[in-house]
Amino acid sequence: MTATVLETRTAKGNVTALMVALLAACVAFQLNASMLSPALVTMGEELNTDQAVIGLSQTWFFTAAALFSLFLPRLSDIVGRKKILVGMMLLMAVGSVIAALAPDVTWLFVGRIIQGVSGPTVPLCLIMLRSAVSNPRKYGTLMGLITAVNGGVAGVDSFVGGYFAEHFGFRSIFWLMVVLALAATALIAFLAGESKPAAGTRMDWLGVFFIVVAVGALLTALNEGAKLVGAFSSGTLMLSLALVLVSAAAFHLFWRTEKRTSQPMVEIVHLRQRSTWAPLLTTTLTMTGIFAVINGIVPAYVQAADPGFGIGPTEMSLIILTPYALLGWAVGPLSGRLAPVLGYTRVLRIGLLGSIAALAIIAFFGLNSLPLMIAGTVLLGIMYAGTVNIMLNGLGVVLSPASNPGFLPGMNAGAFNLGAGLSFLVLPAVLVATAALGDAKASYLTVVVVGLALTIAAFAASLLIPKPVEAEVAE
Repeated sequence: MTATVLETRTAKGNVTALMVALLAACVAFQLNASMLSPALVTMGEELNTDQAVIGLSQTWFFTAAALFSLFLPRLSDIVGRKKILVGMMLLMAVGSVIAALAPDVTWLFVGRIIQGVSGPTVPLCLIMLRSAVSNPRKYGTLMGLITAVNGGVAGVDSFVGGYFAEHFGFRSIFWLMVVLALAATALIAFLAGESKPAAGTRMDWLGVFFIVVAVGALLTALNEGAKLVGAFSSGTLMLSLALVLVSAAAFHLFWRTEKRTSQPMVEIVHLRQRSTWAPLLTTTLTMTGIFAVINGIVPAYVQAADPGFGIGPTEMSLIILTPYALLGWAVGPLSGRLAPVLGYTRVLRIGLLGSIAALAIIAFFGLNSLPLMIAGTVLLGIMYAGTVNIMLNGLGVVLSPASNPGFLPGMNAGAFNLGAGLSFLVLPAVLVATAALGDAKASYLTVVVVGLALTIAAFAASLLIPKPVEAEVAE
């Protein structure tokens, strides 16, 4: 009865006020995730360490974010979504303070890992929004607005991070994060309503342990495997294989635990359904095919003097990354609005087909023409950042079973991180392997074509995703 009352109060509350709170949380998290990218060199200089170690601090942040995303949405169903989100924002602030005061890189690692607790911010905000907004059209529009933040804060996050690092040092970025996290905490505390639909249910902590070990070992194996791209090492290879075996064993124990416990974290029947594994497969394949292309391969090619265009990093960001992020921000609410009318899966497939076209433009025309390269990334911003990314996040919420609404959004967040890790393992490996042929442009062409093939596979997987009837407008 308590859970029902809480849900009803939230639904009748001020949705505008709730949106302000949720957007504040999402912006705080996204800046926390992306604003440091242009400051990595400065961080290495100020902490007297190399870029490889500084890069690991980013890796561990995203790994922690993925692991906490697996179970915090489910825990929020039990103890309260508002309570968990407030706790996540406070820990983000604590981690930011530790990182800002870090005397060495070890404490930077500690701060970034604590910040990673905020990993499931976007899926948790979407769950809270869904409990407050019953109109499918309205929910779709607001969902698009929230999820668009996940693709970058209108392209200004990298610019602000670079400006603060250059003029005030990297620690100033973390102090800005503290302010943003505390502001988000206050807004959520005062403007958001509480909901806990699974109140009274026991949390399956043994299942949590096994799934966290399984995913954590797999992500670490990918991180170690990425080192093989630069230089082969039998020790690194053996460690990666051992971690894969640990991951497989832990997932087997997770499956057995969920079959036997009376109140599982995930019911096995749900894992077997297309509404679970099909969106997770689509998310993983999409991220693997696209993420490293737009965040690594294309920027590197545009900046390379040979065979690229010799563009500086600042100009590259302005002509490639900023339009991509801005268009994702602008198109997100529109695609969210269309989803309940045209259908979530139909809009997803339109976005995937558009992303395939964008990658084809980049591969077959953009490598020879800067204007066409820009055109390809602009189309990718519209179709991937503004459409596919929105639909994949949305499907994680609307396809989640009513008895366990936090389960699929959390697993889907893990799939996003797994796909990103695979992307930066597979595509750079292809680039290095083909570089031996002596034709640099052909190497880049091969990489983008591999990304294109993976995105086509993602489109094929999307055909298996069932239609979320209850979240769509009846014809």
